[in-house]
Amino acid sequence: MTRVDVAGHSVSTEHYIGGRRVGSAQTFEDRSPIDGTLLAEVSRGDAATADQALAAATEAFPAWAALGPEGRAAHLHRLAELIDANVDRIAEVECLDMAMLERSLKARVIGRGARNFRAYADLSVAYAERVWESNGTVNRVLRRPSGPAVVITPWNAPFMLSTWKTAPALAAGCTVVLKPAEWSPLSCSMLFDLVDEAGFPPGVFNLVQGIGEEVGPALTADPRVRRLSFTGSTDTARIIGRAAADGIVPFTAELGGKNPLVVFADADLDLAAQKAALQYDDAGQVCLSGTRLLVEESVRDAFLERFHARVDAHVLGDPRDEATTISPLIHADHLARVSGFVERARAAGDEIVRGGRQPVIGGLWYEPTLVYPASNESEIVQHEVFGPVLTLQTFATEDEAIALANSTRYGLSGIVFTGSAERAERVGRAIRAGTVWVNCFLVRDLTAPFGGVGWSGIGREGGDYALDFYADLETLQILDGSVS
Repeated sequence: MTRVDVAGHSVSTEHYIGGRRVGSAQTFEDRSPIDGTLLAEVSRGDAATADQALAAATEAFPAWAALGPEGRAAHLHRLAELIDANVDRIAEVECLDMAMLERSLKARVIGRGARNFRAYADLSVAYAERVWESNGTVNRVLRRPSGPAVVITPWNAPFMLSTWKTAPALAAGCTVVLKPAEWSPLSCSMLFDLVDEAGFPPGVFNLVQGIGEEVGPALTADPRVRRLSFTGSTDTARIIGRAAADGIVPFTAELGGKNPLVVFADADLDLAAQKAALQYDDAGQVCLSGTRLLVEESVRDAFLERFHARVDAHVLGDPRDEATTISPLIHADHLARVSGFVERARAAGDEIVRGGRQPVIGGLWYEPTLVYPASNESEIVQHEVFGPVLTLQTFATEDEAIALANSTRYGLSGIVFTGSAERAERVGRAIRAGTVWVNCFLVRDLTAPFGGVGWSGIGREGGDYALDFYADLETLQILDGSVS
């Protein structure tokens, strides 16, 4: 078995299939965004690897489904306990691999993985069948595990997002093949050491590493797959969605965002400016970030004074350093994408108010950038950048604010700052998005539905919404009085 030392921790570079580590003849490089150091040569899966993983998941499915919610919950709780005991190890590896701030990973992000497994285990056990009488029959809705599921996850917050998507699938009784992103695969590999330690039956939870374009089609087009779940770009979702359509396979996708952060004149401007400056966290590589600042004209200058002061306090540096608040971007290709958006905006006549370049420290860092677009139709307004780039526009009326908020094809989240309860209700309902926060940001209840509209996604995750997705719902009707 091939293992490497990363941040002083032993990490497997191989797949995990049928309860054991499996290597590949070919590998791909995994380098740290912090300094370009080669962290690992990772097994490069292909169609044969996908077939092996799906065969293992298919064979394991009947017994896993038959365990029932309580039997499966015991495994998920054990896995959650192991995650809790290994938070620092996983965080230190993920920091090197993805470059998210180490203190954030240790304080909240990795531990969320344990909460995901606990939450879905408990929700599955607590599920109450709907029972009612109609037309002389007694009716019950049964939730039946659907079969093997393929879950494809992104390179940002890879450990947490992988657990967020796989926990409901496993709790619902599906077996799972997880394909993490090739830019940050190592913390997901650590998860499967814990899966093994937790004593999961072989084939229930499988890991396939590899390049998306190479192994993805074999995973998504296979007729054994009964559910597909994806988090990532809208363009990739279109490709996976076509495969799902061909196989008549239910498909959920959590995609990009071009989310509005709306500040009204009656808002707490200090709070609004603080939260707006926080949208640069993780180098803006957060799909839920409010990247379009929409500020009421009468408080524009007062807001900007507070905002710039907050942004001035940001520190670009090594994400392992406690003083750092902005980490590097994930990959040179992604840096080129982000800088390309800004350069095209500059060429199109949008005003670059601050930032708009790499800092003197070089590497993969990019300065916190604010753009005044020449038009609401500017590319920088209408398309997801996924970097530390915000735009600022002003509005005069509530109706104008709502129109601007809803003026892109995305609809993942919205953030509203106001001191009026009536406006909070009106505007919160009017913004077209899967989640709208008022006077707060990134507060999550795991039982609430989560997802997007338009280009931001299909379906909902969270709570019973996710458990229903991974199940086939059956209505059982029995003629009243016909059995005893």
